[in-house]
Amino acid sequence: QVQLVESGGGLVQAGGSLRLSCAVSGLIFSNYAMSWYRQAPGKQRELVAQIGRGYSTNYADSVKGRFTISRDNAKNTLYLQMNSLKPEDTAVYYCAAEGDGLGRWPRQYEYDYWGQGTQVTVSA
Repeated sequence: QVQLVESGGGLVQAGGSLRLSCAVSGLIFSNYAMSWYRQAPGKQRELVAQIGRGYSTNYADSVKGRFTISRDNAKNTLYLQMNSLKPEDTAVYYCAAEGDGLGRWPRQYEYDYWGQGTQVTVSA
């Protein structure tokens, strides 16, 4: 049974930092491209950051220079370090896994597995 379990969300003031984790089990983690998505109230889910099996990364313009995605294959864990947080970063953050080796960044609908999400709230 595949499980993706996010943690590390919470309430933080603008300018602060949080580190999200996504613990993965039930699959060969190193074979999967991983991503963080987020969904704010009343908005569509959007990409935050992606990391490939080879550790290449891709970021949404809105978080470049502030967020860092990383992975620890030995611990089967995905991370998102979020610095200089803004109120507009408030959302539920989800991790996702894609294992088909597409040779390009997966689109949202191509992800195979999703976590349940963790709430991040940034106060002004």
